Amino acid sequence: MAKSTARTSVTAEDAESRPERFMKSALEILGETGRTDFTVLAVVERSKTSLRSFYQHYSTKDELLLALVDRIMSESSARWRADVADLDAVAALRTLVTRISAPAASTKQDSINRGLTFYNDHLAETLPREYARVLSPLHLLIRDIIAAGIAEGVFRAASANEVDTAAALIMQTVLGALRLRVLGAELNGAPVEGAHIFEFCVRSLLRDPGHPL
Repeated sequence: MAKSTARTSVTAEDAESRPERFMKSALEILGETGRTDFTVLAVVERSKTSLRSFYQHYSTKDELLLALVDRIMSESSARWRADVADLDAVAALRTLVTRISAPAASTKQDSINRGLTFYNDHLAETLPREYARVLSPLHLLIRDIIAAGIAEGVFRAASANEVDTAAALIMQTVLGALRLRVLGAELNGAPVEGAHIFEFCVRSLLRDPGHPL
């Protein structure tokens, strides 16, 4: 009986590790190519599992990538929230924008960022409700920063709906930083950096336009 129980335990542990293996394989492919047009079969082969195993966990590649974005956004938002916890609202927003829009620390991370940034539009189209849920930790963080700024008397007073809307607009602007960096260089001859994005966002919130940044 003990031997049978041990086998069951190992099987359960192996099943729990498969989503991790699929996400890790997808990340590896993204890091190598910077593209999200890889196939489910490529992920399966990289993870040394089977198509049957993949479809036990994910219905489509989109679901896998959504889970990957969910993991990254959840962990990143928690880290960013800790980074700004002791800052005033203006400094908190500056720090957050700087963190999100900072250039990647490595070529591999740059490939992952590019691949997922441009794939976000597709996920928003195909899985809008789920994608909104994935972005909710970041939206909540920005909303909390705006609410803190209103309480400090630095940001203009606004209703809860107005704060939610402002947080959504700022979130989408900041998340498009990579795209803006590329387009800025083409349109203006200079890339759009985090400092530009911060100033654009914070100016829309300030109670006193002359507030020193």
